[in-house]
Amino acid sequence: MLDMKFLREHPEEVKENIRKKFQDSKCPLVDEVIALDKENRALKQHGDDLRAQRNSLSRQIGGMMKEGKRNEAELLKQQVSAMAEKMKQVEAKEGELAEKIEKIMMIIPNMIDPSVPIGRDDSENVEVERYGEPVVPNFEIPYHTEIMERFDGIDLDSARKVAGNGFYYLMGDIARLHSAIITYARDFMINRGFTYVIPPFMIRSNVVSGVMSFAEMDNMMYKIEGEDLFLIGTSEHSMIGKFIDTILDEKKLPYTYTSYSPCFRKEKGAHGIEERGVYRIHQFEKQEMIVICKPEESAKWFEKLYQNTVDFFRSLDIPVRTLECCSGDLADLKSKSVDVEAWSPRQKKYFEVGSCSNLTDAQSRRLKIRVNGEKGKYYAHTLNNTVVAPPRMLIAFLENNLNEDGSVSIPEVLQGYMGGMKKLEVKK
Repeated sequence: MLDMKFLREHPEEVKENIRKKFQDSKCPLVDEVIALDKENRALKQHGDDLRAQRNSLSRQIGGMMKEGKRNEAELLKQQVSAMAEKMKQVEAKEGELAEKIEKIMMIIPNMIDPSVPIGRDDSENVEVERYGEPVVPNFEIPYHTEIMERFDGIDLDSARKVAGNGFYYLMGDIARLHSAIITYARDFMINRGFTYVIPPFMIRSNVVSGVMSFAEMDNMMYKIEGEDLFLIGTSEHSMIGKFIDTILDEKKLPYTYTSYSPCFRKEKGAHGIEERGVYRIHQFEKQEMIVICKPEESAKWFEKLYQNTVDFFRSLDIPVRTLECCSGDLADLKSKSVDVEAWSPRQKKYFEVGSCSNLTDAQSRRLKIRVNGEKGKYYAHTLNNTVVAPPRMLIAFLENNLNEDGSVSIPEVLQGYMGGMKKLEVKK
């Protein structure tokens, strides 16, 4: 959410930012919210004037009572009562206006970073850098679920009977590999100085609206019927929510966390051949990074965070590339975002395995996460990034480590998490 003072003083910049995100229909909201804010500030001033008058009259009443001027005092009391009723009406109108202003401010997107390329959608994202040499072997690579089935490692049919499409049973060595990757990711981030956290897997609606836009909420979140609770789509939600309505000590910044959680997503509108299997699903597990820092440090942390994901995948010898997300591909709260994509030898292209985002102070304004610093209070900056999200990551892992005989090599850094196994051997 933007600072109202900034929007009031820079309306054309805010409109231009909206146009860069190709959301022109939101431009009239800028003038609308400025008009509402002007009305609300005038109303506040009127309320302050009424309170001042009431206080003055109350003092006069006290003086008159002492002087025995009861009749005059009674007349003033009637005026004070009338003022009190008027103040109630003013306060009610203030609350109504404040609610309208907040609703609109929640819709107006965050200011994008000047470095963000302008484009309509993810087809116009810009490649930043490649890491590792993408290889296409001289033998055919099956679809990832076929590879898993060779190890008796997946059962989609039973999952459909139990939960429907978008769910799975992972079994045996594949399930163990899934857990090994998550555990290795945890230790990888701990070794980089991040604090390990297991957060709540459900959050209340005020946290949901604080960490994401209404459009994202509708497309992603599962609501718990009859309760003010939602299943999280990523641990970032409850990790940022941890600091709701708090004032942080500047000396303790930055907070750097790596959190594990299952994730639940509706995935509305998911279509296409690569949505089969475990590429796009309703339930998965993820290791995440979260940073809460000073505004002047968020750009530095942004680069550190996505580099951590690159380094993690390269430690498993998986080629990756980074993509700068264009303006139209940025969610409304994001100021800047870089996707990390892994190489798929079967598809002969890269696909997304993680996303790093700098939300500047958009989330902290919504959640009232402030910092008490040497120069006064200010809003913290929040950032998040995926370390790894199997089972999608399993696709990249299996394809890049598949041997011609059908076995799958286990990189050295992962062997200790797999009981010393160096290869997964085909079972059928």
